[in-house]
Amino acid sequence: MAKTGLGRGLDALIGGRPSPTALPEPEVAATEIALDSIDRNPAQPRRVFDRNELDALAASIREHGVLQPIVVTRIGARFRLIAGERRVQAARLAGLERVPAVFRDNDRHSPLELALIENLQRSDLNAIEEAHAYRALIEDHSLTQDDIATRVGRKQSTISNTLRLLSAPQELQDAVVDGLISEGHLRALLALDGEQAKLVLRQVITSRLNVRQTEALARRLASGPRRRRQHDPDTARAEGELRAALGTKVQIRRGRRGGRITIDFYSVEEFERLHELLTQGKA
Repeated sequence: MAKTGLGRGLDALIGGRPSPTALPEPEVAATEIALDSIDRNPAQPRRVFDRNELDALAASIREHGVLQPIVVTRIGARFRLIAGERRVQAARLAGLERVPAVFRDNDRHSPLELALIENLQRSDLNAIEEAHAYRALIEDHSLTQDDIATRVGRKQSTISNTLRLLSAPQELQDAVVDGLISEGHLRALLALDGEQAKLVLRQVITSRLNVRQTEALARRLASGPRRRRQHDPDTARAEGELRAALGTKVQIRRGRRGGRITIDFYSVEEFERLHELLTQGKA
């Protein structure tokens, strides 16, 4: 996911030194602390960590050690992680018992704010994780969208558009988190109602539609005829069953003596899938 406007970085959040490209380190030397004394930040906005990337980082840590200290805050006799969860997980995979850490007293700003900034600066969050983090800042910390924009160095409209992604059905949000579709795909699908969006999601994944193809499909469906002839219950039920079975838009038009069934497809791959599905078991 492309990240722009982050030049002000953490300086926009906490002020002080010139804008860095990563979390500014507190002016103390790094100290090694035990891994088993570190608690995960419950407000960590990042929810997904790629296991292959963790394994690669663990291999590097075995050879070179943890080169960049993690950032923690003291909570009694333990430490709460602010920045560096990937390094902590990889260090555990590498078999380390201790890691270098620097300490931050975050009396002005919550661990969530600092964790959000750290992940934004490293482009680590997917669009849904970012949206959830923004919503948590609003609901749990009483920040406005303008407040968030100032802290993360982004436009208020960007914050608003990202939050809008959470209005999508959960199935669509999960598809972004799982890497099945991109943020651009999801934005295109927001033009459709919930059930229709879920149906098109299957087409996007099955036919591997790109964002432009998805946008064109969503526009075509969203601008379809507003008034349709009212189906009798049996025809409406049959149409719904065919849509579910074929995974695409199906229309049934009945006349006095016959009718027509229209099955939509949006790519060569989709046509081939439907052809195979409809001719299964045929010689």
